[in-house]
Amino acid sequence: MRSTAKILTSLALFLGGIIAGGILFSWLMDRKLEEFRLSSQIGGRSIPVASTGFAGGAPGTEEQGNDFIYAAGQITESVVFVNTIVSAPANDGFHFFGTPEKSRANGSGVILAEEGYIITNNHVVETAEEIRVTLNDRREFEARIVARDPNTDLAVLKIEAPDLKPVKLGNSDDVKIGQWVLAVGNPFNLTSTVTAGIVSAKARNIGILRRSAEYSIESFIQTDAAVNPGNSGGALVNLNGELIGINTAIATETGFYAGYSFAIPSNLVRKVVSDLIAYGVVQRGFIGVSIADVTSEMAKSKGLKSAEGVYVSGISANGAAKEAGIREGDIIIAIDGETTRTSSELQEKIVNNHKPGDKVKVTVLRDGEEKNFEVRLKNQDGKADLLASKENTGIEFSEDGLGATLKSADKNLLQELGVSGGVAVTRLKSNGLFARIGMEEGFIITRVDRKPVFSPKEFYEVISRARGGAFIEGYKPNGRKSYFKIGAE
Repeated sequence: MRSTAKILTSLALFLGGIIAGGILFSWLMDRKLEEFRLSSQIGGRSIPVASTGFAGGAPGTEEQGNDFIYAAGQITESVVFVNTIVSAPANDGFHFFGTPEKSRANGSGVILAEEGYIITNNHVVETAEEIRVTLNDRREFEARIVARDPNTDLAVLKIEAPDLKPVKLGNSDDVKIGQWVLAVGNPFNLTSTVTAGIVSAKARNIGILRRSAEYSIESFIQTDAAVNPGNSGGALVNLNGELIGINTAIATETGFYAGYSFAIPSNLVRKVVSDLIAYGVVQRGFIGVSIADVTSEMAKSKGLKSAEGVYVSGISANGAAKEAGIREGDIIIAIDGETTRTSSELQEKIVNNHKPGDKVKVTVLRDGEEKNFEVRLKNQDGKADLLASKENTGIEFSEDGLGATLKSADKNLLQELGVSGGVAVTRLKSNGLFARIGMEEGFIITRVDRKPVFSPKEFYEVISRARGGAFIEGYKPNGRKSYFKIGAE
C-alpha cells in the first residue's frame, strides 16, 4: 500500500509539475510575444505581420495603413509593365555582322495621372523605337515619350486609356531610415511583383548617372527590398501605399540583386516630371559652383567640428555664386535655413524647390564664421530665364519669350465653352509677347495652326515647329472666340 501511495504521490507531483510548467511556459511565451510586439515597433508603428495576429490591422480597421497587404493593394493597379522594341542584335549568340535585329527590353512604370501620364526611368526607354504598356488588368496600349531627363534618369510616357488609377504621391522628405517599404515592379517579366524591405540610407550618391549625364543628380533612397532587372521605373511605396521613390538601380557584381537597391525620391520625381510635362525640359537652377563633400581630413585641417557640409572647390566665371560673393574654399552648410550635410542633399534641395530666377539664401562657413548670401539662381546657359526645350527649333519659350504662365484648362470651364481641351493663360508679363499682342490672363488656347492642344507641353510641341509664326485660336475670359498671330507676318 505504501509503495502504491508513493507511486500515486510521485505521479501527482509529476502531473502537477507538468501543469505548473505549462502555465509558466504559457506565461513566458506571452511575455516573449509581448516583447516581440514591442521590439517590433519602428517609429511607433508595428511591423506588419498581420497573418500572425501580432501586429498590423485587418482590412477596414484604423491600422490598415500598417499592413503590407493594404499597401500592396493600394499600389499594384498603378504600376505598369513597359515593353520596348529597340534595334540591337538579338542576344541569342547568333546574328549576322552588320545586320542588327529587333530585340525587346522590359521595365516598369507608374501611372501619374488619369490623363495617361506614366513615370519610368530614362534608361528603360531612351533607345526605344516602339513602346507598349500593359496595365495590371492586362489591357495593352501604345505609349509615346513625352520627354526625358538623363540627369535624373526619369522619363514621362503617355497613353490614351480610360479608367486609370494614378499613384498617390508621398513626401520623400518624411522618409526615415529603418522604416518599412514595398518595391513593386516586373522583374524577369514577372508582372506585379511585390517585395518588402526597409530604408537603409538616404541621399545616397553611387555615381551611376555621371557616366551619361553632364549635370547628373543622385540622391537615392537606399533599401534592401529585392529589386532585379525589370524593376527599373517601378514604385517604392510606404505602408500607406504612397509613392516615395522610383526604383532605378541595384548594387551588384553579377547583374542581379545582391542586397541593396536605389530609388529616386518622390519629391525629386514630382519636380522633374512636372517640368517635363509643362516645358519638355527640367527647369533646374544652378548656384554656379563646383562642389565636393567635406571629408574628415578636410574638417580637421580647417578646424571644423564635424565632417559635414559641401566644400566649394570652384566658382563659375559668370555664375550666380560669384555675383553673390561666394568664394572658392567656402563650405556650404545650409540652403534657405535647412542644414545641408552632403552635395547630394544640396542638389536635391535646389532642384526640388527652385527654378532659374529664384533667390535662395546660402549659408557658408568662411574662416570659422557663418556668412549668408542671397543667390539668384541661373539656368545651365548662365541666364536667369526658364529654359526652352532643347528640341525647340522655332520660337523660344522662356519667361522673356512668351512672357506667360500656362496650365491645362479647368474641365468645367471647357465644358461650358463646348470644347474638349485647352490651355489656360494664368499669368502675363506686362512686356511679354502675349501681352504685347493683346492676349489677356484667363485666355483659353484651344488650337495652334488648327491643331488642338490639351496641355502646355502639347502647346510647346506644336508652336516650336512653327517656322516664321503661328496662328493661335481660343476664348477670351468673357467666352468670346478670338484669334492671335505671333511671329513674322
